[in-house]
Parts: sequence; C-alpha cells; structure tokens
Amino acid sequence: MTLRRIVVVGNGIAGLTACDSLRAAGFDGELTVVGAERHSPYSRPALSKALLHGSGGLAAHGLPEPTHGADELLGVSATGLDAGARVVTLDGGGSLPYDGLVIASGSRARRLGGGPQEEGNGHDSSRELTLRTLEDAVQLKELVAARPSVIVVGGGPLGMEVASGCLHNGCDVTLVTDGEPLVRQLGGYLSGIFASAARRQGLRIVNGPKARLCSGSTSGSTPGVALPDGTVLEADLVVSAIGDEPNTGWLEGSGLLTGGVLRVDSRGRVRPDIVAAGDVAFFPTQRGLTRVPLWTSAIDQAKAAAVGLLLGDIAPALELQPYFWTEAFGLSLKSVGYTPVEGAPGFREQGSDDDSALLRWEHADGSGTAAALNYRIPVPKLRRLANTGSKAVRPPQPVTA
Repeated sequence: MTLRRIVVVGNGIAGLTACDSLRAAGFDGELTVVGAERHSPYSRPALSKALLHGSGGLAAHGLPEPTHGADELLGVSATGLDAGARVVTLDGGGSLPYDGLVIASGSRARRLGGGPQEEGNGHDSSRELTLRTLEDAVQLKELVAARPSVIVVGGGPLGMEVASGCLHNGCDVTLVTDGEPLVRQLGGYLSGIFASAARRQGLRIVNGPKARLCSGSTSGSTPGVALPDGTVLEADLVVSAIGDEPNTGWLEGSGLLTGGVLRVDSRGRVRPDIVAAGDVAFFPTQRGLTRVPLWTSAIDQAKAAAVGLLLGDIAPALELQPYFWTEAFGLSLKSVGYTPVEGAPGFREQGSDDDSALLRWEHADGSGTAAALNYRIPVPKLRRLANTGSKAVRPPQPVTA
C-alpha cells in the first residue's frame, strides 16, 4: 500500500524524531501531528536539571523549530483509534484518516493520591505536585523560590534531581524512598556515591516503602506523607516522583494492546501500518521485552519506527544501547549500557579529583556498561569503552623484553 497520509500521535521527542526521520527517508506525503501539549517539542530532561538550578528563563528547554512541515494540531488529544477503518478520533469530535500511524503518545506521571494524571491535562496540585510537563516545572520553580519545606517521594533519578534542585534553592528537603536512592536504576556502587553526596549536602533520606499521601496531623490543609509504621511526615510541598504510566487509554478497544500494554517488534511495528516509539511502547531488548523511558531511547526508537513504517521487513532492526544521564548534588553521571550494575567496576580510571572517575563493568553475556562520573569524555568514546573495554581509552603499551 502506498502511504500518502501519515498521522503521528504525540508531539514529544519521539513524535518529532519520527517526523524528521520520515522526511529524511523520503516520505513527501501529508504528515499530521496530534499533540496533547500546547507547546512545540522541548527538552524534558532539562525540567529537573537546568530549570531548578538555573537563574534564567526557559532557554535551556528549547529545541530547534521543526522543519518537517507537518500540520500540527497542538493542545489536541487523541481519544480513540479504529484500526480497521484507519481513523484516529480526537477530543471535540474530530477525526483523522491515515494510511500510516505513528503512536508516540508518551507517558504521564504517576501520583500517590488519586491515580495517574489525566493524559495531556493538568491536575490539582494543592496537595501533591508531579514533574512531567513544562507547566509542572514552572510551577515548582515558582514555589521553591519561597524556600518551603519539601518532601520528595521517590528515590529514582527524577526524585533525586528534584531534591537536589530544591536544596539548591535553600529548601529543607526530605526524600522518602523504598531502599537506597538510585539503587534500582544504577546498582549499589553508584547509588552509594550519590546518596553520600546527598547526605553531605543536607538531604534527609527516609526509608518509606508504600508511602501514601495524607493530610498533615497538625492541620487538615497541610500535605503529609504517611509511612507504613504510622509515622506522618509534613511539609509545605509534597512532590511525587514515583514513576510514569504509558498513555494508552485512547487505545482501549483498538485491539492493539496485549495484556494492557502496547508491544512492538524490533522495527517498531505494531502491525504493518502502525508503529510506536518512546515511553508508550514495550520493545525487544537484550534484557527482554520492556519499556526504556529514556530521552535517547525515544529518539532511537522513533528513527527505527519511521523507517519500519516505510520499508517494512527490509528496514534495519533497532539494536538499543541505553544512554543515561543524571545530575544531582554536584555530581554528573553519564552511562552507556544496561543498568543496574552489580558490584564494583572492573575498570576504574581516576579523574582530576576525588569525585571524578571513568568506570566500566563487564556483564556475564560479554557486554559492558561504562560510566563517566564528573569526567569529561565524548559520548562516542564512552560507547567504545562500554563495547571494547579499557583499550578504548588507554593506548596499547609497548612490549618490553
């Protein structure tokens, strides 16, 4: 079938990359983007990094203006899909026919109270804030400027970055986490480095599995977090960073979901005329079928899915090598390869100070993970370290008699 009309649902980085990749691969037909957010695509990782630490405006979040020439329907949500008729329905009663469909509808923040945030819409933040959208970030920045006390629930990268930003602004901050922060994402070795730095800067870390939102004990209007042992923590602000949920509600009844999730093959295909990419999709990796909700993963998936939609079986399969980046408590970590990593690294090159190092772990399957902690190294070279070991950064030594 000739593809003359392609609809892309989602105007985040996956949707933007899919549009650019379709054009780069030669698609010159009608291209339409449906985006629940009213903004052009922006850098979502910067929301928890640059915005809370910076004194400027929103420049750090800007991306170049799109050049793909698509018709953009921003502030509009997809509400349904008739895959047989090849029609996407929109809020307000409109619809879009398509020959090919790219599902890049992303994910939304999970919340302690009241379930997940509605797709594409805001939520009542009088008791609980989340950080997912540009509006969320601006609101949080304005609130922390008054130096309130803050409870951050969730010890993953987002929770640690938010806690770091709040401390940077002079807030008293408590992190509630199930186990040591970052241990599930990075492993014990790297987790320990970040947790130590956080505690030195004044972060209070409380072990609180199955924490829940509640009213503070002293005032019904004060937000609180209840722990399983009955302890209630109170603060002026509660920020939840407990993960995300794929935006698949609009696909209910479409026949595309398997066990409630959207699965794709190694070329991003759900079926020949529909592909998916980014946080919404489960795709095959070396570690099994999974979501990899990372910025660069969304980009890599979208590139593969766009070509998969146009070329089918002859398109190259995606071979993902995860790239991860976080900044918190004076530490910057960039890693290439699968995490968490177990134990101490097999290779360590000390940087210019005690806080900087170049690290590598070897996995049982022969693959590697490399990490740069406050260490300047180009990402391509970091990838070579992950793939080939220390010879990527250390020149061969001459053989001596």
